Amino acid sequence: MVEKTRDEESATMQSNELKRKKRIKLAIYIAIFAVFQIIVITVFGLVIMRAKSPKVRLSNNIEFHNLNIVNSGSSSTSFDITFATQVRVKNSNFGPYKFENTTATFTYGGATVGQVIIPKGKAGLKSTKKINVVVTLSSSQLPNTADLGRELTAGTLTFGGTARTTGKVELMLIMKKKKSANMDCTIIIDVNQKKLRSLECK
Repeated sequence: MVEKTRDEESATMQSNELKRKKRIKLAIYIAIFAVFQIIVITVFGLVIMRAKSPKVRLSNNIEFHNLNIVNSGSSSTSFDITFATQVRVKNSNFGPYKFENTTATFTYGGATVGQVIIPKGKAGLKSTKKINVVVTLSSSQLPNTADLGRELTAGTLTFGGTARTTGKVELMLIMKKKKSANMDCTIIIDVNQKKLRSLECK
């Protein structure tokens, strides 16, 4: 009878021990799951749901259709240039970037010498939207051509190209954040070779 009681007590203790171990395991699993959820939510908030500003750049693949340059004295110095290129809107977000119409402005010596419309569009998630444009630049819009003559004598023409797109990044189909993108490019044309010497955008 005593042995039976001891066996029962031993079985009861083993059962309680098993239950205690199961509760500990369950608590550990719940803690691991909670930590995992916190990590997932943190990564989701910091990486996926954080909207980054897109980038707008000119392609350095410029094809000249017309490159008419005259340098025969300050009074008759002029240029008329037409070239085809691409405006590239790079979107590094986990959602599409929809942007509105904007105007790219090209300058020489701070004066506007040409403009081109960048039509509204959409750059998909983690992708680049490429827009073909034809740009026409003319010295007829310059207030004076004194500096132009000096630069042409050196064999180059330097232009600036700027634009600012505005739009919204759509994240997970539920959140839209306003974002703008700026283009600031310097274009240097080799007058003697009649080709692009360099293009830098930031």
